[in-house]
Amino acid sequence: MALVKEKKDKLIEGFRVHGTDTGSAPVQVAILTERINLLTEHFKVHRKDHHSRRGLLKLVSHRRKLLEYLKSTDQDEYKKVLDRLNLRK
Repeated sequence: MALVKEKKDKLIEGFRVHGTDTGSAPVQVAILTERINLLTEHFKVHRKDHHSRRGLLKLVSHRRKLLEYLKSTDQDEYKKVLDRLNLRK
């Protein structure tokens, strides 16, 4: 259920801003999105897992706050992240 190290490294590689970047907002949003997608698949099988559902809601809230921050500081990067993660509606 947790992210595999190789998958996480691939996400960091794809979204980092500079060579040693592992914690910028785009990287965090990408990692959170992957975790949210994994939990969403988990809930298709385990519908009554309410404890994990609370964790999912916290992840979604954290991602939303990071996206709001990114939108207020760098519009172009915000749009790029949304497009790459297919989060546009």
